[in-house]
Amino acid sequence: MGMMTAGPAARLRDVLTLSRLAMASVVVNVVIVVTGGAVRLTQSGLGCPTFPSCGDGSLTPTRKFGVNGIIEFTNRQLTFVVVAVVLATLVVAVLDRQQIRLAVLLAASIPAQALLGGLTVLTHLNPWLVACHFLLSMAIIAVAYALWWRVSGHRAAPVRPGLRQAACAVTMLTAAVLILGTVVTGSGPHAGDKDTSGKVHRTGLDVGSMTQLHADVVMLLIGVTVGFVLLARGAGASKDLQAAAIALLGIELAQGLIGFVQYFTHIPAILVGFHMLGACLVWLAALRVFAGTRGADLATPGPERKI
Repeated sequence: MGMMTAGPAARLRDVLTLSRLAMASVVVNVVIVVTGGAVRLTQSGLGCPTFPSCGDGSLTPTRKFGVNGIIEFTNRQLTFVVVAVVLATLVVAVLDRQQIRLAVLLAASIPAQALLGGLTVLTHLNPWLVACHFLLSMAIIAVAYALWWRVSGHRAAPVRPGLRQAACAVTMLTAAVLILGTVVTGSGPHAGDKDTSGKVHRTGLDVGSMTQLHADVVMLLIGVTVGFVLLARGAGASKDLQAAAIALLGIELAQGLIGFVQYFTHIPAILVGFHMLGACLVWLAALRVFAGTRGADLATPGPERKI
């Protein structure tokens, strides 16, 4: 009997470990987004002006590069933490034969992200590549979250087809907000380097116009999310899904408030940092709502039979 129960017990233990590792993958990728923002906001984007070495043939920053070199180099080293967590996730997924494709995709995204990060340095922080660097992080977070959701035992309750479509709309609008946010950032004042050489460029787009467009889509997202909250309640969605929708709305409102404050206070670096963290939280909250509608569709009731 002991041997018969050891198998399921060991399997449960492995699944729980994989679940923790998948969530750790989510966390470390959010952390590296925030620390990457700190690099830009401290004007340390070219603190190490070459890649993969820091500069002058040295892998580590020399005294010549000062504090900015140390900040940039430290952020690069965090990549190894991400690699360690993601590789551990892949190994456990393979050993447990759970969600191997997602784990492989997650692992493959890390060298792609490192390569893209190197290109941003070599192109002197080209704002479009910086935007892609951030958006790839959002995609990696989505993969890690999907892996965590699937291995942690979550099961979405059946929902009405309209609710599923509304969740897709919320998620797509959230992605649009993130994309436009990178355009605003690439047009704004925080280039990521002191720019004493004139090498660091901006998009050339009017930051005021881009900010207004970004704000308009944010307002649309908030409106659609309010509609989703009401629809979820009216359609009798699960309490978990309703709570997830309300949480998303709350995070959106907080993020919108930070955005307005930073705009009217001339975009201080500290608020931009909080805004980047908020972007990650909004994205995760939207993914939670999306995942919560992936259950089977409830059958649409047919016409009542007349007696």
